[in-house]
Amino acid sequence: MELHCALMASSSSQCETTLAIASDRDIVIARQRGRTFVLELGFSSSDAMLIATAISELARNIVLYANQGEIVLKPLDDEGRPGVLVIARDDGPGIPATRQAALYGDSAGDVCLGLRGMRRLVDECEIVSAAGHGTMVALKKWKHG
Repeated sequence: MELHCALMASSSSQCETTLAIASDRDIVIARQRGRTFVLELGFSSSDAMLIATAISELARNIVLYANQGEIVLKPLDDEGRPGVLVIARDDGPGIPATRQAALYGDSAGDVCLGLRGMRRLVDECEIVSAAGHGTMVALKKWKHG
């Protein structure tokens, strides 16, 4: 796993973090690093747990469906309100269009259930995927209160 520092638009002194994901061990490490990352941004323990859960789900999907990929954690700042951007990327098989529709529907069943549940843990979620071309998931969570 690598740590990259980039100039951020915000005044946050925290660096962007890139985590390589290729094994079950990496899932655990990503969850722990994500939790620590957002606690350092000032998030509550309960919000840190929600973000860590979302990161764990993203990392698990990378290992299960793409074998390897990465998760990037970026601090955000919206006029003094801290946030975090979590980006998961892989070059796996992608999500077929029929399954993508289930991500946004209310249908029962387990099609993409983990991703659908994960969307409820954050403030904003974008999923870009095409069969045969990998998947990118971007999540934003803002500190409330």
